[in-house]
Amino acid sequence: GEKDKTENGIIRAEFAIFQAQLRSPGIKTEQSIHYQSHALTHSAGLVFVSPSIQNRGGSSEAGRLKMAMPCVLFLLLLLQCLAFNQAAGAMASGGEQPLAQIGIHRAVFALHGNASIKANHSLLGTKGEDSEWVTVKFRIPTASPDYWIAVFSPAKFNSSSCPAGDERRVQPPYICSAPIKSSSKYVKTGKGSLKFQLINQRQDFSFALFSGGLSNPTLVAVSAPISFANPKAPLYPRLAQGKSWNEMTVTWTSGYNIDEAVPFLQWGLKGDTQIRSPAGTLTFNRNSMCGPPARTVGWRDPGFFHTSFLKDLWPNSVYTYKMGHMLSNNGSIVWSKSYSFKSSPYPGQDSLQRVIIFGDMGKAERDGSNEYNNYQPGSLNTTDTLIKDLDNYDIVFHIGDISYANGYISQWDQFTQMVEPIASTVPYMVASGNHERDYPGSGSFYDTNDSGGECGVVAETMFYVPAENRAKFWYSTDYGMFHFCVADTEHDWREGSEQYKFIEKCLASADRQKQPWLVFIAHRVLGYSSNSFYAMQGSFEEPMGRDDMQKLWQKYKVDIAFFGHVHNYERTCPIYQNICVNKEKTHYSGTVNGTINVVVGGGGSHLSDFTPLQTYWSIYKDHDYGFVKLTAYNHSSLLFEYKKSSDGVVYDSFTISRDYRDVLACVHDGCEATTWAM
Repeated sequence: GEKDKTENGIIRAEFAIFQAQLRSPGIKTEQSIHYQSHALTHSAGLVFVSPSIQNRGGSSEAGRLKMAMPCVLFLLLLLQCLAFNQAAGAMASGGEQPLAQIGIHRAVFALHGNASIKANHSLLGTKGEDSEWVTVKFRIPTASPDYWIAVFSPAKFNSSSCPAGDERRVQPPYICSAPIKSSSKYVKTGKGSLKFQLINQRQDFSFALFSGGLSNPTLVAVSAPISFANPKAPLYPRLAQGKSWNEMTVTWTSGYNIDEAVPFLQWGLKGDTQIRSPAGTLTFNRNSMCGPPARTVGWRDPGFFHTSFLKDLWPNSVYTYKMGHMLSNNGSIVWSKSYSFKSSPYPGQDSLQRVIIFGDMGKAERDGSNEYNNYQPGSLNTTDTLIKDLDNYDIVFHIGDISYANGYISQWDQFTQMVEPIASTVPYMVASGNHERDYPGSGSFYDTNDSGGECGVVAETMFYVPAENRAKFWYSTDYGMFHFCVADTEHDWREGSEQYKFIEKCLASADRQKQPWLVFIAHRVLGYSSNSFYAMQGSFEEPMGRDDMQKLWQKYKVDIAFFGHVHNYERTCPIYQNICVNKEKTHYSGTVNGTINVVVGGGGSHLSDFTPLQTYWSIYKDHDYGFVKLTAYNHSSLLFEYKKSSDGVVYDSFTISRDYRDVLACVHDGCEATTWAM
């Protein structure tokens, strides 16, 4: 087709439509369809922007125009329904991935002369912002419950980018990727405006207007592209404890490969001389994924992940840092904004130490889309409550089911952007869950497709943990008076396994004179839960979980075992072998002789039901979103608080008061400091 520049400098592309049996109103045979676009050379991008592409028509049983067209490879659809239908409302029920409900394989191209869509900005982030709100104005011929708006990224695509062998793409034309979210916005007039929040994800965006509902989407209008001023900027830093107590790691995302720019971190004590430390770079590609949708419709270029190690930190000291990339072509530096963190106390340091623990949070969208309303409705509340209270805790443990991307890679960017105010300020320690790791034939302990083909690759690349092998997501870490043993329930934990040996070594290594508070963390419930699913199978736990773990907790006097996976809150009595060993509910002192089990999987995802059975070991249950805060005042006093995400108010609490000799069951000052003495 021919192209010419309009008054506002936007390129118009004209396509001749031919050999089509047309039944869509407003479109005529051989009509030239105009839409705003711009020429790009990137190999993957948004629909219908290359003027060199011919579109061949064809008929279908539904009488809709079908054209052979290039596919969308990295579809970043912030999908907002203009008119809500029942399919959209049910998309997220029961934890179903919303994106999986959209009939991407049936999407067709039929640009409509009487439909239009336009955004109020073409360039975002001109002042360094990593997110901005965009107002989208639209017009449709007739208001209908079948119209919806999508955001694509990149804003250009190429048919050669379609992955081969995707069995769901039954016939052309192909749209090879999938949307991120949707929400209900019923429109009666056929025109109006909506607001979307876009975040910097390294490539440009375009808005698209679809008819046909979610089952049979038909693209009828496309906006001009929108881009960030610095799409490759270093963004979304994540702090994590290193392998020693005085080491902090900073991981961030950028669009710069090491051939294009050298990554580094500039850091130092607040107000003191700054030094520069190098950063390693990792990424993954489509072939790193184990299967669909991560390898097919969910794939999007993830960018690059850089990690720098800050060593020999002074304890309890404030450091500032910022990420930098030195460009190879001219030596100039692209900087991030500045951040700060407080370094960890040394093991056994007697100071105020506060820990946040939750699981199964996921992500949500601040523009009110369907995933926010239905799939992980509590995640924004949890995030915002923690952001408001950022000065009152020191380290966070997100114990599995991190983003719920489930194979839709672009959602990891959205998650890291959402938690950036937290993760850039305090260590954000993660554990592996089924939605990060599990995929048939990939080596996961459970043979499910809960990861959507990610099989652990995305989580272990994007988040640093102090593990010997990040593909095996178990590790230990110290924070002052706390010693944490973090298990990976998606690998074999049973007695005799490699992980079992690690767990025992981790628990045994705690110096209870310096670190009186010993905490076990795992995603799946290896202890006790009143979840209805566990009740139906008669186990009240993950099968085989207690058989092997409980004796270790008892032997090494684990204070509290935390679990996610079940999306609610529950606290048990101190328990061993199905017996409550202590009748207290709010205060424990002296020798406890059992481990308190806590399910804290209400971080944000859809809630799990409790069994109607009255489990005798359960002290407190809450069918709501929330998190736990542990506060160690000193070596003998620990406060446990469960707070709801909606208001940050404490709804359950208890205290532990004791001496380390109570833990070790000795009466003299010279007894050994570890539980090897048992």
